[in-house]
This record gives sequence, structure tokens and C-alpha cells, in this order.
Amino acid sequence: MNETLQDLGEYLRGAMPDAVEAVSQEHDQLVLICKRNQIAAFLTYLRDDSSCLFKVLIDICGVDFPERDQRFEVVYHLQSLRLNQRIRVKVICGENDIVPSVTSVFSSANWYERETWDFYGIMFSDHPDLRRLLTDYGFDGHPLRKDFPLTGHVEVRYDEEQKRVVYEPVKLTQAFRSFDFMSPWEGTDYVLPGDEKAEDAAEGGS
Repeated sequence: MNETLQDLGEYLRGAMPDAVEAVSQEHDQLVLICKRNQIAAFLTYLRDDSSCLFKVLIDICGVDFPERDQRFEVVYHLQSLRLNQRIRVKVICGENDIVPSVTSVFSSANWYERETWDFYGIMFSDHPDLRRLLTDYGFDGHPLRKDFPLTGHVEVRYDEEQKRVVYEPVKLTQAFRSFDFMSPWEGTDYVLPGDEKAEDAAEGGS
């Protein structure tokens, strides 16, 4: 455990006890869990406090854990050039929770929050322009959610008769097939060492 990061984590926990829920280290980086309604105040403190000076917001992204009751994490990555350190702050939220925007703290958060909304459907309150960023305006759903279908909901094609791009429900050209993932080099007469599945298939076919 890095003692410098541990000291910084304890310092932040003591300075913002109403904001910090948990402190840990992952991959030699300090990770803090922040209460959702305190995220803007906490990032402001990280930016302005003379012992921190995390003045660079590197990224904001979402993470989906659909097995959890609160399935999403909003992750903020910041850097302090003065301390030559990075820090990761996480906010845990549910599907219907709204996370305060931090665009008033870091102007670069504008597009990061739009991307997170676009891909995960996480709402940010008081955002100046919360709309899709990378998908089309008519896109249905949020493509980085773990339960988003691999085929999507619509497909796009150019219609020669209408002379324009049209959106249509996805139509699969063939039904889904079940694959047993056997190697094409395997056969019923020869079983690769340790491949019990192929051996079972050979016995079932006889």
C-alpha cells in the first residue's frame, strides 16, 4: 500500500466527511467513493485545496453492473500536475437516479457527461445541453448498457426510391443458431487431448 496515497485519502476523508463514503487503492491509484449529492462540492475541493490541486479533469465515464441494485458508477479521473498524481472518484447511482452536473467546476465535463448520458442513460441535473453526442438523434436506447441487444433496435439503409436514409426495425437474415464452439480440426474419429466436449459429441453421434 502506498503510504502517500493513504495519507491523502485520510486527509480528504477528514476534510470532507459528508462527501467521502469510502477510500481505497487500486493499481497504485487513490480511489474514493463520493456521495451523489456532494460530487460538485467534492470536486471543487479537490481542484482548489492547496494540498490537492487536482486541476485537470481527464475523463468522466460510466460503468454498468446490472446485477447490482444501483447498477451504475460514474467515474471521474483527475490529475494534479503539482503533486504529479492522479485520483479516481466514483459516484454510485441507480437507473432512475440523477447525478449533479460538474460543468460549473470543470467546463470540460460538458461533453464527458453528454457521452455518459448517450451511452448509459445516466441523467445529469443542471447540465447546459444534455443531448446525445456520439449516436444519432433518433437512436433507441443506450448502447453500452450490458442489457443492450447486440443487434441494436433499428438498422439504417439508403432507400433508392425515397432517395434518403431510412430507419427500420432490425431484421435478421437468419435465425440464431446454437454453436458448440468445437474446433473445425476436431472430428468424430480423433479427439484432441483433454477435449471432453468433443469426445461426448462423438459418443452422442454413434
